[in-house]
Amino acid sequence: MKLTDIIKDVLVKQDAVMHPRPYYNHSVSFKNTVSSEERAEMLERVGLNVFFFPSAMITGCDLLSDSGVTSMTDEQWAALHKGDEAYGSNRGYYLLKDRVREIFGEGFFNDPGEGMPNAFLFHQGRACENALFTHLGKTGKALLIPSNGHFDTTQANIMANRITPVNLFSPALTSGRPDEMFKGDIDITELKKLLGSSHEHMPLVYLTITNNTGGGQPVSMKNIEEVAQLVHHYGIPLFFDACRFAENAWFIKHHEPGYDKKSIKAIVTKIFSFADGFTISFKKDGLVNMGGGMFFKNDGLFVKKFPRMPENILDHQILTEGHPTYGGMSGRDIMALYIGLHTVMREDYLTYRIRQVRDFGDAMHAQGLPVLTPIGGHAVYLDVNKFFDGTAMKPDGFGGIGLCAVLLAAYGHRACELGYFTFGQYDQEKKEEIFPRVNFVRFAVPRLRYEKQDLDAVVASLVSLHESRGKIPPVEVTYGRELALRHFKARFRFKK
Repeated sequence: MKLTDIIKDVLVKQDAVMHPRPYYNHSVSFKNTVSSEERAEMLERVGLNVFFFPSAMITGCDLLSDSGVTSMTDEQWAALHKGDEAYGSNRGYYLLKDRVREIFGEGFFNDPGEGMPNAFLFHQGRACENALFTHLGKTGKALLIPSNGHFDTTQANIMANRITPVNLFSPALTSGRPDEMFKGDIDITELKKLLGSSHEHMPLVYLTITNNTGGGQPVSMKNIEEVAQLVHHYGIPLFFDACRFAENAWFIKHHEPGYDKKSIKAIVTKIFSFADGFTISFKKDGLVNMGGGMFFKNDGLFVKKFPRMPENILDHQILTEGHPTYGGMSGRDIMALYIGLHTVMREDYLTYRIRQVRDFGDAMHAQGLPVLTPIGGHAVYLDVNKFFDGTAMKPDGFGGIGLCAVLLAAYGHRACELGYFTFGQYDQEKKEEIFPRVNFVRFAVPRLRYEKQDLDAVVASLVSLHESRGKIPPVEVTYGRELALRHFKARFRFKK
Protein backbone atom coordinates (compact mmCIF):
# COMPACT_ATOMS: atom_id res chain seq x y z
CA MET A 1 0.00 0.00 0.00
CA LYS A 2 1.35 3.42 -0.96
CA LEU A 3 2.12 5.98 1.67
CA THR A 4 0.02 8.55 -0.18
CA ASP A 5 -3.04 6.30 0.24
CA ILE A 6 -2.33 5.85 3.94
CA ILE A 7 -2.08 9.57 4.65
CA LYS A 8 -5.34 10.23 2.81
CA ASP A 9 -7.10 8.13 5.45
CA VAL A 10 -5.16 9.79 8.24
CA LEU A 11 -5.81 13.33 7.01
CA VAL A 12 -9.58 12.86 7.18
CA LYS A 13 -9.28 13.79 10.85
CA GLN A 14 -6.70 16.57 10.38
CA ASP A 15 -9.02 19.30 11.69
CA ALA A 16 -8.96 17.59 15.08
CA VAL A 17 -5.16 17.82 15.19
CA MET A 18 -3.34 20.79 16.69
CA HIS A 19 -1.71 22.69 13.82
CA PRO A 20 1.85 23.99 14.29
CA ARG A 21 2.69 27.62 13.70
CA PRO A 22 3.63 28.47 10.10
CA TYR A 23 6.89 29.99 11.39
CA TYR A 24 9.56 29.33 14.00
CA ASN A 25 11.35 31.63 16.43
CA HIS A 26 14.50 33.28 15.14
CA SER A 27 15.51 35.14 18.28
CA VAL A 28 14.18 35.72 21.79
CA SER A 29 14.32 38.47 24.40
CA PHE A 30 14.23 37.85 28.13
CA LYS A 31 12.01 39.92 30.43
CA ASN A 32 13.05 41.67 33.62
CA THR A 33 12.06 40.34 37.02
CA VAL A 34 9.60 42.81 38.56
CA SER A 35 7.32 42.22 41.55
CA SER A 36 3.62 43.09 41.69
CA GLU A 37 4.41 45.58 44.47
CA GLU A 38 6.91 47.38 42.22
CA ARG A 39 4.37 47.50 39.39
CA ALA A 40 1.68 48.83 41.72
CA GLU A 41 4.00 51.56 43.00
CA MET A 42 4.89 52.59 39.45
CA LEU A 43 1.24 52.64 38.36
CA GLU A 44 0.34 54.95 41.20
CA ARG A 45 3.24 57.22 40.23
CA VAL A 46 1.89 57.52 36.66
CA GLY A 47 -1.70 58.05 37.77
CA LEU A 48 -2.97 54.59 36.76
CA ASN A 49 -2.48 55.50 33.10
CA VAL A 50 -1.17 52.33 31.46
CA PHE A 51 0.27 54.32 28.52
CA PHE A 52 2.84 55.82 30.90
CA PHE A 53 3.80 52.50 32.46
CA PRO A 54 7.39 51.48 31.47
CA SER A 55 7.30 48.50 29.13
CA ALA A 56 10.49 47.14 30.69
CA MET A 57 8.44 46.41 33.83
CA ILE A 58 5.85 44.27 32.00
CA THR A 59 6.35 40.63 32.93
CA GLY A 60 3.29 39.22 31.16
CA CYS A 61 1.77 40.07 27.78
CA ASP A 62 1.76 43.61 26.45
CA LEU A 63 -1.62 43.79 24.73
CA LEU A 64 -1.94 47.56 24.78
CA SER A 65 -1.88 47.70 20.97
CA ASP A 66 -1.18 45.68 17.84
CA SER A 67 0.22 48.79 16.13
CA GLY A 68 3.94 48.87 15.40
CA VAL A 69 4.68 45.97 17.76
CA THR A 70 4.97 43.21 15.17
CA SER A 71 7.93 40.86 15.48
CA MET A 72 9.47 41.20 12.04
CA THR A 73 10.62 38.23 9.97
CA ASP A 74 14.21 37.34 9.11
CA GLU A 75 13.53 38.51 5.54
CA GLN A 76 12.56 41.91 6.88
CA TRP A 77 15.62 42.15 9.10
CA ALA A 78 17.77 41.23 6.11
CA ALA A 79 16.00 43.84 4.00
CA LEU A 80 16.99 46.55 6.48
CA HIS A 81 20.56 46.14 5.28
CA LYS A 82 19.42 46.95 1.77
CA GLY A 83 17.79 50.19 2.85
CA ASP A 84 18.81 53.05 0.58
CA GLU A 85 18.95 56.25 2.63
CA ALA A 86 19.13 58.57 -0.38
CA TYR A 87 17.26 61.84 0.22
CA GLY A 88 15.37 61.57 -3.06
CA SER A 89 14.09 58.60 -5.05
CA ASN A 90 15.60 55.83 -2.95
CA ARG A 91 15.68 52.27 -4.25
CA GLY A 92 12.99 51.00 -1.91
CA TYR A 93 10.48 53.64 -3.05
CA TYR A 94 10.23 52.05 -6.49
CA LEU A 95 9.92 48.55 -5.02
CA LEU A 96 7.16 49.77 -2.70
CA LYS A 97 5.38 51.45 -5.60
CA ASP A 98 5.20 48.15 -7.46
CA ARG A 99 4.03 46.31 -4.34
CA VAL A 100 1.22 48.80 -3.66
CA ARG A 101 0.06 48.64 -7.27
CA GLU A 102 0.17 44.84 -7.18
CA ILE A 103 -1.96 44.56 -4.02
CA PHE A 104 -4.34 47.52 -4.09
CA GLY A 105 -4.57 48.32 -7.79
CA GLU A 106 -2.52 50.19 -10.37
CA GLY A 107 -4.62 53.33 -10.03
CA PHE A 108 -3.33 54.02 -6.52
CA PHE A 109 0.33 54.80 -7.25
CA ASN A 110 1.41 56.79 -10.27
CA ASP A 111 4.94 56.65 -11.59
CA PRO A 112 7.08 59.35 -9.94
CA GLY A 113 7.32 62.51 -12.03
CA GLU A 114 4.52 61.39 -14.35
CA GLY A 115 0.95 62.55 -13.96
CA MET A 116 -0.82 63.64 -10.82
CA PRO A 117 0.81 62.68 -7.49
CA ASN A 118 -1.57 60.27 -5.78
CA ALA A 119 0.58 58.27 -3.33
CA PHE A 120 1.86 59.92 -0.17
CA LEU A 121 4.11 58.25 2.40
CA PHE A 122 3.98 59.26 6.06
CA HIS A 123 5.66 58.02 9.21
CA GLN A 124 2.37 56.56 10.50
CA GLY A 125 -1.38 56.49 9.93
CA ARG A 126 -2.47 59.36 12.17
CA ALA A 127 -0.16 61.71 10.26
CA CYS A 128 -2.05 60.74 7.10
CA GLU A 129 -5.35 61.46 8.84
CA ASN A 130 -4.07 64.81 10.04
CA ALA A 131 -3.11 65.82 6.51
CA LEU A 132 -6.37 64.60 4.97
CA PHE A 133 -8.74 66.21 7.47
CA THR A 134 -6.72 69.42 7.75
CA HIS A 135 -7.24 70.08 4.06
CA LEU A 136 -10.79 68.71 3.91
CA GLY A 137 -11.68 71.10 6.71
CA LYS A 138 -10.79 74.01 4.46
CA THR A 139 -13.23 72.95 1.73
CA GLY A 140 -16.51 73.86 3.41
CA LYS A 141 -18.54 74.53 6.54
CA ALA A 142 -20.73 72.26 8.65
CA LEU A 143 -19.01 69.18 7.23
CA LEU A 144 -19.63 65.71 8.59
CA ILE A 145 -18.00 62.34 7.89
CA PRO A 146 -19.98 59.13 8.52
CA SER A 147 -18.19 55.89 9.38
CA ASN A 148 -18.84 52.40 10.64
CA GLY A 149 -16.68 53.46 13.59
CA HIS A 150 -14.06 56.20 13.74
CA PHE A 151 -11.12 55.23 15.92
CA ASP A 152 -9.82 57.57 18.63
CA THR A 153 -7.14 59.50 16.75
CA THR A 154 -9.23 59.49 13.56
CA GLN A 155 -12.13 61.06 15.38
CA ALA A 156 -9.84 63.56 17.09
CA ASN A 157 -8.25 64.62 13.81
CA ILE A 158 -11.70 65.12 12.29
CA MET A 159 -12.95 67.17 15.22
CA ALA A 160 -9.76 69.25 15.37
CA ASN A 161 -10.67 70.53 11.89
CA ARG A 162 -14.25 71.40 12.86
CA ILE A 163 -15.74 68.45 11.02
CA THR A 164 -18.33 66.27 12.73
CA PRO A 165 -17.55 62.52 12.95
CA VAL A 166 -20.62 60.30 12.84
CA ASN A 167 -20.47 56.65 13.95
CA LEU A 168 -23.07 54.41 12.36
CA PHE A 169 -22.40 51.08 14.09
CA SER A 170 -24.00 47.94 12.75
CA PRO A 171 -27.22 46.95 14.56
CA ALA A 172 -25.65 43.50 15.00
CA LEU A 173 -22.88 45.11 17.07
CA THR A 174 -25.04 47.33 19.23
CA SER A 175 -27.60 44.59 19.86
CA GLY A 176 -24.89 42.04 20.62
CA ARG A 177 -26.15 39.32 18.27
CA PRO A 178 -23.55 36.54 18.73
CA ASP A 179 -24.31 34.76 15.43
CA GLU A 180 -23.53 37.70 13.17
CA MET A 181 -20.00 37.54 11.72
CA PHE A 182 -19.77 40.94 10.02
CA LYS A 183 -20.52 43.20 12.95
CA GLY A 184 -18.09 45.75 11.52
CA ASP A 185 -20.53 46.78 8.77
CA ILE A 186 -21.88 50.30 8.64
CA ASP A 187 -25.60 50.68 9.36
CA ILE A 188 -26.97 51.04 5.83
CA THR A 189 -30.40 52.18 6.99
CA GLU A 190 -28.96 55.01 9.06
CA LEU A 191 -26.51 55.92 6.30
CA LYS A 192 -29.38 56.26 3.82
CA LYS A 193 -31.21 58.57 6.21
CA LEU A 194 -28.12 60.68 6.74
CA LEU A 195 -27.42 60.90 3.02
CA GLY A 196 -31.00 61.96 2.39
CA SER A 197 -30.74 64.86 4.81
CA SER A 198 -27.08 65.89 4.72
CA HIS A 199 -25.26 64.51 1.68
CA GLU A 200 -24.18 67.99 0.56
CA HIS A 201 -22.14 68.29 3.77
CA MET A 202 -20.20 65.04 3.30
CA PRO A 203 -16.77 65.35 1.69
CA LEU A 204 -16.44 61.56 1.90
CA VAL A 205 -17.68 58.44 3.71
CA TYR A 206 -15.05 56.54 5.68
CA LEU A 207 -15.10 52.76 6.28
CA THR A 208 -12.67 51.20 8.76
CA ILE A 209 -11.57 47.66 7.82
CA THR A 210 -11.60 45.89 10.19
CA ASN A 211 -13.72 48.00 12.56
CA ASN A 212 -11.40 48.65 15.50
CA THR A 213 -13.80 50.79 17.53
CA GLY A 214 -16.56 48.25 16.89
CA GLY A 215 -14.80 45.33 18.52
CA GLY A 216 -12.29 44.56 15.77
CA GLN A 217 -15.11 43.14 13.69
CA PRO A 218 -14.80 42.60 9.91
CA VAL A 219 -16.75 44.40 7.19
CA SER A 220 -18.46 42.29 4.54
CA MET A 221 -17.89 42.67 0.82
CA LYS A 222 -21.66 43.05 0.48
CA ASN A 223 -21.63 46.04 2.81
CA ILE A 224 -18.61 47.60 1.07
CA GLU A 225 -20.23 47.26 -2.34
CA GLU A 226 -23.59 48.57 -1.12
CA VAL A 227 -21.97 51.59 0.54
CA ALA A 228 -19.97 52.35 -2.60
CA GLN A 229 -23.04 52.26 -4.83
CA LEU A 230 -25.01 54.37 -2.37
CA VAL A 231 -22.48 57.14 -1.81
CA HIS A 232 -21.36 57.25 -5.45
CA HIS A 233 -25.00 57.85 -6.41
CA TYR A 234 -24.74 61.08 -4.42
CA GLY A 235 -21.33 61.93 -5.89
CA ILE A 236 -19.57 61.27 -2.58
CA PRO A 237 -16.17 59.53 -2.49
CA LEU A 238 -15.65 56.35 -0.47
CA PHE A 239 -12.49 56.14 1.64
CA PHE A 240 -11.07 53.28 3.69
CA ASP A 241 -9.17 53.35 6.93
CA ALA A 242 -7.35 50.27 5.67
CA CYS A 243 -5.05 49.35 8.57
CA ARG A 244 -6.17 45.71 8.72
CA PHE A 245 -7.17 45.14 5.10
CA ALA A 246 -5.65 41.64 4.81
CA GLU A 247 -7.30 40.38 8.00
CA ASN A 248 -10.62 41.73 6.72
CA ALA A 249 -10.10 39.90 3.42
CA TRP A 250 -9.47 36.65 5.33
CA PHE A 251 -12.86 36.94 7.04
CA ILE A 252 -14.57 37.54 3.70
CA LYS A 253 -12.90 34.46 2.24
CA HIS A 254 -13.85 32.19 5.12
CA HIS A 255 -17.24 33.55 6.14
CA GLU A 256 -18.94 35.29 3.21
CA PRO A 257 -20.66 33.10 0.59
CA GLY A 258 -19.00 33.02 -2.81
CA TYR A 259 -15.45 33.86 -1.75
CA ASP A 260 -14.10 30.57 -0.39
CA LYS A 261 -12.33 29.77 -3.68
CA LYS A 262 -10.90 33.26 -4.11
CA SER A 263 -7.33 34.12 -3.15
CA ILE A 264 -6.64 36.76 -0.51
CA LYS A 265 -5.09 38.92 -3.21
CA ALA A 266 -8.18 38.67 -5.43
CA ILE A 267 -10.42 39.64 -2.52
CA VAL A 268 -8.21 42.60 -1.58
CA THR A 269 -8.20 43.78 -5.19
CA LYS A 270 -11.99 43.67 -5.28
CA ILE A 271 -12.33 45.49 -1.95
CA PHE A 272 -10.20 48.38 -3.18
CA SER A 273 -11.92 48.52 -6.55
CA PHE A 274 -14.77 50.26 -4.68
CA ALA A 275 -12.55 52.85 -3.00
CA ASP A 276 -11.73 56.34 -4.22
CA GLY A 277 -8.87 56.55 -1.75
CA PHE A 278 -7.56 55.22 1.53
CA THR A 279 -5.35 56.00 4.48
CA ILE A 280 -3.39 53.25 6.15
CA SER A 281 -1.14 52.69 9.11
CA PHE A 282 1.35 50.14 7.85
CA LYS A 283 2.13 49.39 11.51
CA LYS A 284 -0.69 46.82 11.43
CA ASP A 285 -1.03 44.74 8.26
CA GLY A 286 2.19 46.19 6.84
CA LEU A 287 3.90 44.10 9.55
CA VAL A 288 6.36 46.89 10.34
CA ASN A 289 7.19 49.06 13.32
CA MET A 290 6.76 52.38 11.50
CA GLY A 291 5.07 53.68 8.37
CA GLY A 292 1.84 55.00 6.88
CA GLY A 293 0.36 56.13 3.60
CA MET A 294 -2.44 57.95 1.82
CA PHE A 295 -3.52 56.95 -1.66
CA PHE A 296 -6.00 58.45 -4.14
CA LYS A 297 -7.41 56.52 -7.08
CA ASN A 298 -6.54 58.13 -10.41
CA ASP A 299 -10.04 58.12 -11.85
CA GLY A 300 -11.86 58.17 -8.52
CA LEU A 301 -14.50 60.59 -7.32
CA PHE A 302 -12.22 62.08 -4.70
CA VAL A 303 -9.73 63.65 -7.13
CA LYS A 304 -12.59 64.74 -9.36
CA LYS A 305 -14.37 66.41 -6.45
CA PHE A 306 -11.20 67.92 -4.98
CA PRO A 307 -8.81 68.44 -7.92
CA ARG A 308 -6.38 70.57 -5.87
CA MET A 309 -6.18 68.07 -3.03
CA PRO A 310 -3.21 66.04 -4.40
CA GLU A 311 -1.01 69.14 -4.59
CA ASN A 312 -2.20 70.31 -1.17
CA ILE A 313 -1.36 66.95 0.38
CA LEU A 314 1.98 66.90 -1.40
CA ASP A 315 2.88 70.31 0.04
CA HIS A 316 1.74 69.18 3.50
CA GLN A 317 3.84 66.04 3.22
CA ILE A 318 6.97 67.94 2.20
CA LEU A 319 6.52 70.51 4.98
CA THR A 320 5.91 68.00 7.76
CA GLU A 321 7.41 64.66 6.71
CA GLY A 322 10.07 64.98 4.04
CA HIS A 323 10.62 64.38 0.36
CA PRO A 324 7.70 62.50 -1.26
CA THR A 325 9.89 59.50 -2.01
CA TYR A 326 10.50 58.74 1.65
CA GLY A 327 7.81 60.76 3.43
CA GLY A 328 8.81 60.33 7.05
CA MET A 329 10.23 56.83 6.73
CA SER A 330 13.87 55.80 6.50
CA GLY A 331 15.02 53.70 3.58
CA ARG A 332 15.25 50.80 6.03
CA ASP A 333 11.59 51.25 7.01
CA ILE A 334 10.55 51.19 3.37
CA MET A 335 12.44 47.98 2.64
CA ALA A 336 10.92 46.23 5.68
CA LEU A 337 7.49 47.38 4.53
CA TYR A 338 8.11 46.10 1.01
CA ILE A 339 8.69 42.61 2.45
CA GLY A 340 5.92 42.91 5.06
CA LEU A 341 3.24 43.63 2.48
CA HIS A 342 4.22 40.43 0.71
CA THR A 343 4.16 38.34 3.90
CA VAL A 344 0.77 39.61 5.05
CA MET A 345 -0.86 38.23 1.90
CA ARG A 346 0.17 34.68 2.79
CA GLU A 347 -2.95 32.76 3.73
CA ASP A 348 -1.10 30.42 6.09
CA TYR A 349 0.11 33.43 8.06
CA LEU A 350 -3.36 35.05 8.15
CA THR A 351 -5.05 31.78 9.14
CA TYR A 352 -2.68 31.25 12.05
CA ARG A 353 -2.85 34.89 13.09
CA ILE A 354 -6.64 35.07 13.20
CA ARG A 355 -7.04 31.62 14.75
CA GLN A 356 -4.63 32.60 17.52
CA VAL A 357 -6.78 35.62 18.39
CA ARG A 358 -9.96 33.55 18.05
CA ASP A 359 -8.63 30.82 20.36
CA PHE A 360 -7.61 33.48 22.87
CA GLY A 361 -11.13 34.93 22.84
CA ASP A 362 -12.82 31.54 22.87
CA ALA A 363 -10.78 30.59 25.93
CA MET A 364 -12.09 33.70 27.71
CA HIS A 365 -15.64 32.94 26.62
CA ALA A 366 -15.37 29.33 27.80
CA GLN A 367 -14.42 30.63 31.25
CA GLY A 368 -17.54 32.79 31.42
CA LEU A 369 -15.81 36.08 30.64
CA PRO A 370 -18.11 38.47 28.71
CA VAL A 371 -16.34 39.01 25.39
CA LEU A 372 -17.72 40.22 22.09
CA THR A 373 -18.37 37.24 19.81
CA PRO A 374 -17.57 36.11 17.21
CA ILE A 375 -13.99 37.11 17.96
CA GLY A 376 -12.51 39.68 15.57
CA GLY A 377 -9.22 39.64 13.76
CA HIS A 378 -6.67 41.50 15.87
CA ALA A 379 -8.02 41.71 19.41
CA VAL A 380 -10.43 40.37 22.00
CA TYR A 381 -12.90 42.90 23.40
CA LEU A 382 -14.13 42.42 26.96
CA ASP A 383 -17.52 43.98 27.76
CA VAL A 384 -16.84 46.14 30.82
CA ASN A 385 -20.48 46.58 31.81
CA LYS A 386 -21.10 42.85 31.81
CA PHE A 387 -17.78 42.15 33.57
CA PHE A 388 -18.89 44.27 36.54
CA ASP A 389 -22.48 43.05 36.49
CA GLY A 390 -23.73 42.48 40.02
CA THR A 391 -21.29 44.97 41.57
CA ALA A 392 -21.67 48.61 42.63
CA MET A 393 -19.59 49.84 39.66
CA LYS A 394 -21.27 52.81 37.95
CA PRO A 395 -20.51 54.33 34.52
CA ASP A 396 -18.61 57.29 35.99
CA GLY A 397 -16.49 54.87 38.01
CA PHE A 398 -14.75 53.93 34.74
CA GLY A 399 -14.44 50.25 35.56
CA GLY A 400 -12.34 49.58 32.45
CA ILE A 401 -9.60 51.90 33.71
CA GLY A 402 -9.60 50.21 37.10
CA LEU A 403 -9.58 46.72 35.60
CA CYS A 404 -6.57 47.52 33.40
CA ALA A 405 -4.67 48.98 36.35
CA VAL A 406 -5.30 45.99 38.64
CA LEU A 407 -4.53 43.48 35.87
CA LEU A 408 -1.20 45.17 35.16
CA ALA A 409 -0.19 45.58 38.79
CA ALA A 410 -1.23 42.12 39.95
CA TYR A 411 -0.35 39.95 36.96
CA GLY A 412 1.90 42.00 34.67
CA HIS A 413 -0.41 42.07 31.62
CA ARG A 414 -1.17 45.40 29.93
CA ALA A 415 -4.46 46.05 28.11
CA CYS A 416 -6.30 49.16 26.91
CA GLU A 417 -9.64 50.67 27.93
CA LEU A 418 -11.67 51.52 24.82
CA GLY A 419 -14.97 52.57 26.27
CA TYR A 420 -16.61 55.12 28.51
CA PHE A 421 -13.41 57.08 29.14
CA THR A 422 -11.60 56.75 25.81
CA PHE A 423 -14.59 57.47 23.60
CA GLY A 424 -16.57 59.52 26.10
CA GLN A 425 -16.54 63.29 26.54
CA TYR A 426 -16.96 65.63 29.47
CA ASP A 427 -19.54 68.41 29.05
CA GLN A 428 -17.95 71.29 30.95
CA GLU A 429 -21.12 73.37 30.95
CA LYS A 430 -23.34 70.64 32.35
CA LYS A 431 -20.51 69.12 34.42
CA GLU A 432 -21.38 65.63 33.29
CA GLU A 433 -20.00 62.77 31.23
CA ILE A 434 -21.34 61.90 27.78
CA PHE A 435 -20.95 58.15 27.44
CA PRO A 436 -20.51 56.34 24.08
CA ARG A 437 -22.45 53.26 23.01
CA VAL A 438 -19.52 50.88 23.48
CA ASN A 439 -17.58 50.10 26.64
CA PHE A 440 -14.72 47.64 26.14
CA VAL A 441 -11.31 46.70 27.40
CA ARG A 442 -9.31 45.67 24.36
CA PHE A 443 -6.69 42.91 24.39
CA ALA A 444 -4.82 43.59 21.14
CA VAL A 445 -2.53 40.72 20.12
CA PRO A 446 0.77 41.76 18.50
CA ARG A 447 1.58 39.86 15.32
CA LEU A 448 4.11 37.00 15.44
CA ARG A 449 4.96 37.76 19.06
CA TYR A 450 3.21 35.54 21.62
CA GLU A 451 2.43 31.85 21.96
CA LYS A 452 -0.53 30.00 23.46
CA GLN A 453 1.01 29.70 26.90
CA ASP A 454 1.39 33.48 27.09
CA LEU A 455 -2.23 34.17 26.20
CA ASP A 456 -3.52 31.37 28.44
CA ALA A 457 -1.84 33.21 31.34
CA VAL A 458 -3.88 36.31 30.50
CA VAL A 459 -7.09 34.28 30.54
CA ALA A 460 -6.28 32.78 33.92
CA SER A 461 -5.53 36.23 35.32
CA LEU A 462 -8.84 37.60 34.08
CA VAL A 463 -10.77 34.68 35.51
CA SER A 464 -9.24 35.40 38.91
CA LEU A 465 -10.11 39.10 38.65
CA HIS A 466 -13.65 38.33 37.50
CA GLU A 467 -14.21 36.23 40.60
CA SER A 468 -13.03 39.19 42.70
CA ARG A 469 -14.53 41.95 40.53
CA GLY A 470 -16.52 43.39 43.43
CA LYS A 471 -13.21 44.27 45.10
CA ILE A 472 -12.07 46.48 42.20
CA PRO A 473 -13.07 50.00 43.27
CA PRO A 474 -14.15 52.80 40.92
CA VAL A 475 -11.61 55.41 39.85
CA GLU A 476 -11.79 59.18 39.82
CA VAL A 477 -10.11 61.43 37.28
CA THR A 478 -7.48 63.68 38.85
CA TYR A 479 -6.30 65.30 35.61
CA GLY A 480 -7.43 65.60 32.01
CA ARG A 481 -11.12 64.81 32.16
CA GLU A 482 -12.02 67.64 29.77
CA LEU A 483 -9.13 67.17 27.32
CA ALA A 484 -9.24 65.85 23.76
CA LEU A 485 -7.66 62.40 23.39
CA ARG A 486 -7.83 62.32 27.15
CA HIS A 487 -7.01 58.64 27.58
CA PHE A 488 -3.45 59.31 26.41
CA LYS A 489 -2.92 62.08 28.97
CA ALA A 490 -5.24 61.65 31.95
CA ARG A 491 -4.40 60.64 35.51
CA PHE A 492 -6.57 58.62 37.89
CA ARG A 493 -6.71 57.26 41.41
CA PHE A 494 -8.88 54.68 43.08
CA LYS A 495 -11.67 56.04 45.23
CA LYS A 496 -11.48 55.21 48.91
